[in-house]
Amino acid sequence: MSFDVYVMRVFGKSRGSWEAGMGVSAGLEVAAGSVASALAAQEGGAMRVELCHGLEGGGLTPSYGMLAVVRERLHIPLYVLIRPRGGDFVFSEEEMEVMCGDVECCVRLGCDGVVLGALDPAGEVDMGMMRVLIAAAGSLGVTFHRAIDVSADPGRTLEDVIALGCERVLTSGGRSSALEGAETIAALVAQAAGRVVVMPGAGVSAGNVLELRVRTGAHEFHASARSVVAARRLGAHPYIHDLGGDYDCTDADKVRQLVRLLSQGAS
Repeated sequence: MSFDVYVMRVFGKSRGSWEAGMGVSAGLEVAAGSVASALAAQEGGAMRVELCHGLEGGGLTPSYGMLAVVRERLHIPLYVLIRPRGGDFVFSEEEMEVMCGDVECCVRLGCDGVVLGALDPAGEVDMGMMRVLIAAAGSLGVTFHRAIDVSADPGRTLEDVIALGCERVLTSGGRSSALEGAETIAALVAQAAGRVVVMPGAGVSAGNVLELRVRTGAHEFHASARSVVAARRLGAHPYIHDLGGDYDCTDADKVRQLVRLLSQGAS
């Protein structure tokens, strides 16, 4: 379905009339968990890469080696996830030291930005810790990640993110997918009123990005756009099931399709 048809079906108006109220082009950030994924995102036309490790568990800080190689080969903006462990977003002083060290590595390697988030035990933004991390980032851009989705009050969290000077916030609207959280995301977009970019992420695909664009009013979208890569079969190992299996990698064609759909909605 073309974007024109989708907008007409949902709003009963032409794309031109709808876009007059939107007024901003849309772009795609790709979450990449490897060098190959980052390069596929670039090949597919993504406007930015968020580099991380372990996407299956929500993402962790990538290794220095991965970061260095990606930085050398990538020609589009590179943001790096700073998250020292899985689980919640309430971090200890020692974990803050680790995160500061990782941020400083990003600065030294010439990355364009970092992706951060820290909460206190009450579920509010840990403003003190965030200020320390942002200070370590210097002139790098800062995205506040999906910690907002498990915060006590997403609306208040958004205001704190704005007060900290972050340039965007990644959110699924507090649900398991951005499509399920579209109503909340739309409310956050309206509340932000251009003061910060609200970027939907989680389950974004070619099958729903047009609906998300219309329902949320967002202009940046976050996706991993992955396909399964078949493992090389190195012989029969019938007693080992957790090593040497298939794995996921960003698919340049899926990225290209998402970028094309978003371009239709912005042209």
